[in-house]
Amino acid sequence: MDLRQFDIPRYLSVLPLFNDLQPAELQRLAEGCQLRRFVRGEAVYRCGDPCEAFHVVVTGQVKLHAIAPSGQEKVVELVGPGNSFGEALVFGERPCVINATALLDSLLLGVRKEALFGEIAHEPRFALRMLAGMSRRLHGLINDVEAYALHSGTQRVIGYLLREQSSDGEPDAPATVSLPVSKATIASRLSITPEYFSRVLGELETARLIEVDKRDIRILDAPRLARYPLQ
Repeated sequence: MDLRQFDIPRYLSVLPLFNDLQPAELQRLAEGCQLRRFVRGEAVYRCGDPCEAFHVVVTGQVKLHAIAPSGQEKVVELVGPGNSFGEALVFGERPCVINATALLDSLLLGVRKEALFGEIAHEPRFALRMLAGMSRRLHGLINDVEAYALHSGTQRVIGYLLREQSSDGEPDAPATVSLPVSKATIASRLSITPEYFSRVLGELETARLIEVDKRDIRILDAPRLARYPLQ
């Protein structure tokens, strides 16, 4: 992709956050945006860096993660194409409180805070959409905390598989989950160890609820899977 030919205003217009803006507003906002490629494993920003922009993933995938003093990593969120991250950070004067790293070769669109603040001043309704988006993310984090506190590791793995399943269109065909990243990354996202994640998959496969083929997981019986191990 030639970045010089990338139509930033048009791309912004199809994102939920910006699709109510008029062409002139999109053009004005685009002038404060920057496209940048990141190779797999490259840091978008690190904890402690100043936050000058929020980002939209155009292609690729980014993980938001924290690093404990012991060096252990906790994945907070996986962000894919069309989704944004870092919105809340640009409204504060404090540095970044989390790390963002490209999991795949990625193309990101950075929206600088000066452009963002200018658009909010020009169109107050835009601020409401920003707040709605941040509220949804906060709600998701609260659900995560609830799951960690009230659900077993097995229930978290099952919940992940049921959320991520997709069908090939056949009514009775098994749904499939294609793991977008390593099992270790997903395990960290679910606050379990990679060994435990693999053990749960093996248990579910033995129970004939799923079939595992490397990163592809076929869900053979979604209703039974949802009830497991209570059935």
